[in-house]
Amino acid sequence: MMNDLEFALQLADTADEISLERFRSLDLAIETKPDRTPVTDADRAVESKLREMIARQRPSDAVIGEEFEDSAASHREWIIDPIDGTANFLRGIPIWATLIALRIDGELALSVVSAPALSRRWWAQSGAGAFTKDLDNSVRGISVSKVAELCSAYVSYNSIQQWNQVGKAEQIVALSDKVWRTRAFGDFLSYMYVAEGLIDVASEPDLKIYDIAALVPIVREAGGRFTALDGELTDNSSVVLATNGLLHEQFRSAMS
Repeated sequence: MMNDLEFALQLADTADEISLERFRSLDLAIETKPDRTPVTDADRAVESKLREMIARQRPSDAVIGEEFEDSAASHREWIIDPIDGTANFLRGIPIWATLIALRIDGELALSVVSAPALSRRWWAQSGAGAFTKDLDNSVRGISVSKVAELCSAYVSYNSIQQWNQVGKAEQIVALSDKVWRTRAFGDFLSYMYVAEGLIDVASEPDLKIYDIAALVPIVREAGGRFTALDGELTDNSSVVLATNGLLHEQFRSAMS
């Protein structure tokens, strides 16, 4: 039997095949869920197939996913977002990815973030470092930046609208005057850029466990820090903060 990381990478390969075939498809079926977020037939097809593979290869494991009900509880849980960045996917923007994480006894043990339309993939396993497959298919280890002062930081904050919804728009605008540069790369990509050391801080409100879980091992194994904005991560955390570690408390202070 293949080990868990090999299996997670196989899951990502399968997800890539399904999602790429549907990307920019003229007959893509799109619905609006009760929370007013979009979902496509590709989201559901990817998650259905990954659940089927997990049930076959790891029958005692549980699955937590975005599109379907959680399966029976287990000390081993696969946490899946079939297409993170569905709004981009349905508009034909290539910034979207499948997020896959394995949590064992409450600890996030490994994860894969696969963005096939960008020809990029990232993964990590606890204690083994973080890695990426680059545009030329080469594999390299990644690590966070060494920027130590907020005034020199490159920050990705997602959208002002979402920060306004959590009562923090004024703080994020004020913070933009204190840092070197701000951008809204969005979704998974901000956190992967933190892990690669390309930017220094990523923070975003209005997330769910399946949006977050796969990002955490990669940032942490790259030497960074990943928490809720106001404390440690839980399954109910919604506003998150990922940094190179050196800037974590400075950012928190600026957003308080």
